[in-house]
Amino acid sequence: MSAMSSGILSLCIMARDCMTPRASRSLAHRPAAGLRWGFDALFAEVLAGLAAAGRVAAERGEHLMSIGIDTWAVDYGLVNAAGALMAQPFSYRDERSRAAVAGVHRHLDESRLYATTGLQFLQFNTIYQLAAERELDGLQALLIPDLIAFLLTGQRPTEATNASTTGLFDAVAGEWATEFFTALGLPKNLFPPLVQPGETIGTLLPGIVERTGLPANTKVVAVGSHDTASAVAAVPAEQGNFAYISSGTWSLVGVELNHPVLTEASRAANFTNERGVDGTIRYLRNVGGLWLLSECQRTWAQEGYRPALEELLDAAAVLPPGGPRINADDPAFIAPDNMPERIRAAVRNIGNVLPDDPAHIVRCILDSLAAGYARTISEAGRLADVAVDTVHIVGGGSQNRLLCQLTAEATGKRVIAGPVEATALGNVLVQARAGGARAGGALAGGMAELRALVRASQSLDSFQSSLV
Repeated sequence: MSAMSSGILSLCIMARDCMTPRASRSLAHRPAAGLRWGFDALFAEVLAGLAAAGRVAAERGEHLMSIGIDTWAVDYGLVNAAGALMAQPFSYRDERSRAAVAGVHRHLDESRLYATTGLQFLQFNTIYQLAAERELDGLQALLIPDLIAFLLTGQRPTEATNASTTGLFDAVAGEWATEFFTALGLPKNLFPPLVQPGETIGTLLPGIVERTGLPANTKVVAVGSHDTASAVAAVPAEQGNFAYISSGTWSLVGVELNHPVLTEASRAANFTNERGVDGTIRYLRNVGGLWLLSECQRTWAQEGYRPALEELLDAAAVLPPGGPRINADDPAFIAPDNMPERIRAAVRNIGNVLPDDPAHIVRCILDSLAAGYARTISEAGRLADVAVDTVHIVGGGSQNRLLCQLTAEATGKRVIAGPVEATALGNVLVQARAGGARAGGALAGGMAELRALVRASQSLDSFQSSLV
């Protein structure tokens, strides 16, 4: 929660994809096998959090004005006409969509897809997941934040920043690419109509009011419901010549543009054009993220080795530069299970040797991420014809000082780290602006004003390359 004006609070709901997917028995005709999100448990925690937020607000003599929801992208739940969720949603880390890729490309070749959507190819993009489905007639697909909004309000939106990650969204028109639905035999009304960040979705259903104790007139406001869209909205940049890294489970690395880049060179480089707040374009590429490190920690813990993260980073920091690197965004690292061995195997495959102690593995991960960041920022600048002089790292990775310094060294540019909770800040700032909240006597207006509020309110760290 964040106080935006006297007596009024805005609340953000953030669901992160670092949860462990679990197998879940199907509630209807869909197969039970595979990695699925425990969505019922997730939503129960949402309600518990809302109830707790309401109690805290009441103790402070305040009330909740609005709720904004952001989550990871591409995943969805299927609901029927009565609003029942047909099964626990699949996780994008499930392998089912891999087999659907070739079938989609028989109907829509990759050049045509990119020329319309501008979307980076990832085997788990929504378009491939939907191609693996059966019996979609009479059902609607609700992306995860939209599914949460539906259960809170009874309204069925599709928020535009997340819609742009599906592979079924026209990057220029800002609308659904309806011809793609037809080409793939998908129902044209499979997704609900689009809403934009800042629009009101609805107010809480009576049952939600009863379970949470929140006022019935509490609004649910659309924000950048793809968490990266909210995070980028809170990048504390002072001018336009910056690159950003939203660093967490994944690393989203790119630049902010006013128009998409739909060239064949951009497609070949596998860059994506996703919608941002206020119609901006997040021109970026997914790079492997701190999932690799967290999965290593999970494996080591299962083996009885549980060092603090700070201990691991300190040990990695004293190792000399020039160690082996991996392709951190290789699909081989997407699924869970024994990440240390997979990293060592990847190093062996390129003819190098990686010691099996955790410090060397951690250093390999961070060196590889920093190199991937530098490569991606350079390519983004070239393909979009923009100059980059500052790199902003936001999200959990901004706390990793070793990663920040290695990124400064790899890019040769100034790195500004923070805020850690950029996603939450971007979410709340869009709500606040929609509600007419004032901060410091001035109405929060465009992106420049929102970012100025972030700079004025957050503690930021700066890193410089030793080569500069």
